[in-house]
Amino acid sequence: MTPLAKLFRTTAIKLALIYLAALSLASGAVIVYLSQNTATVLREQIVETVDAEIVGLADRYRIAGIRGLVASVEARSRRPGASLYLVTDFAANQLVGNVEGLDERVLAGESGELQRVSYTPLGGGDKREALVRVFQLSGGFRLLVGRDLQEQQYFRSLLVEAMRFWLLVLAGLGLVTWIYVSRRVLKRIDAMAATGRRIMSGDLSERLPVEGTGDEFDRLAIGLNTMLERIEALMQGLKDVSDNIAHDLKTPLTRMRNRVEEALRQQDADAPARAALEATIEDCDTLIRTFDALLRIARVEAGSSDAVQETFDAGTLIAEVGELYAPVVEDQGGRLELDAGTGMTLCGNRELLVQALVNLIENALKYAQNPDDGGVRVALEGYRDGDTVVLAVRDFGTGIPDADKERVLHRFVRLEKSRNAPGSGLGLSLVSAVARLHGGRLVLADAHPGLRAELRLPAGGASGKRGNGVDERDGRADGRTGG
Repeated sequence: MTPLAKLFRTTAIKLALIYLAALSLASGAVIVYLSQNTATVLREQIVETVDAEIVGLADRYRIAGIRGLVASVEARSRRPGASLYLVTDFAANQLVGNVEGLDERVLAGESGELQRVSYTPLGGGDKREALVRVFQLSGGFRLLVGRDLQEQQYFRSLLVEAMRFWLLVLAGLGLVTWIYVSRRVLKRIDAMAATGRRIMSGDLSERLPVEGTGDEFDRLAIGLNTMLERIEALMQGLKDVSDNIAHDLKTPLTRMRNRVEEALRQQDADAPARAALEATIEDCDTLIRTFDALLRIARVEAGSSDAVQETFDAGTLIAEVGELYAPVVEDQGGRLELDAGTGMTLCGNRELLVQALVNLIENALKYAQNPDDGGVRVALEGYRDGDTVVLAVRDFGTGIPDADKERVLHRFVRLEKSRNAPGSGLGLSLVSAVARLHGGRLVLADAHPGLRAELRLPAGGASGKRGNGVDERDGRADGRTGG
């Protein structure tokens, strides 16, 4: 996403644009309202002025006749202003006035009707517009009185210029708002988001920045920092508990296993206690693997940040896992099929991803035997899907019912058909935790026949996750029934 697109997706800039648009519409509506009402008031004033002058000139005509009217009109025509006058005889010949270039139909129109006309000032000049009334006097004479509209048009032009200026002011306000939002508000939000990503990657010592201004961002940061301190203390307690479990429980189990092995070596091959000792060793191994798996899942989900992160090609990873497990599958009378694409760059913990694929392959070997031919067929695939790299393990067994696909991702969950098989029900839980640590997810889908388990991870290390600091010793556990 480009920085500009990212900016316009933010709530702050959307609100700023909404306020700017609302203010522009309101300002435009006010200016249009003022313009229309001002034009109405000016028109009414023009009509009142014209009517008053017509009444005065008509009285002058009744008192002094045409000579008096001509003298009065000639005197008024010489005054500076916007008033227009014209007197014509019965043949439409101009007797006196300051108007020329009128259309003949204007003087021939209905008497007393208000008309908008174009005219030329006496002496020449550009065409202008005016509102006039024409009255027919006795003797065939006609009297025209009007008002030039140039002042009104000039006033409208001033309103238009004011509107343009105000729009420029609004654009400037919008620019200032954009600069403020982008440089201050968004900068602080981005800083908080970056800190949040580092915290999610496992660095719980990070804290949101506080500038000390006491604004809403500072209050939010202070509240979240208090919560993070509590979470850090809880996670440290979890780590301490995990270490205590590893030390206080795994160590005695290991010692007990060693003592049982020593006792087993001292027993005869057909001694009655030998079977019991072998079963005890197997139980000890199961408990140790369970502890390893639980510790690994807990540390992965805690996002501890000690493990090494590296950028690598997923195709090479698939080839290495395939080379490692192809003989294992062949020993069980089956085959492992590999199909790796190109351009599958990942950034993450290589050992954890190998462990996740190994868990999925071992699940397929344990629970995906084809009931038709009794053989085992496992497909290990990798391909690029847009911005996602998909690492998939497919088998051709009976699969998992849709209702159980989410449930088997939980710890210690085992389906009825596999309760008698060895395992603790933690394999898929570990795979799902590894996927989340790398910013991806584990998807279980029907393969018709069989199950398709997909690790969908961001290409090129888009997750930005850091390592998890888990012990890289063998912590595998079966997962088909225990996810």
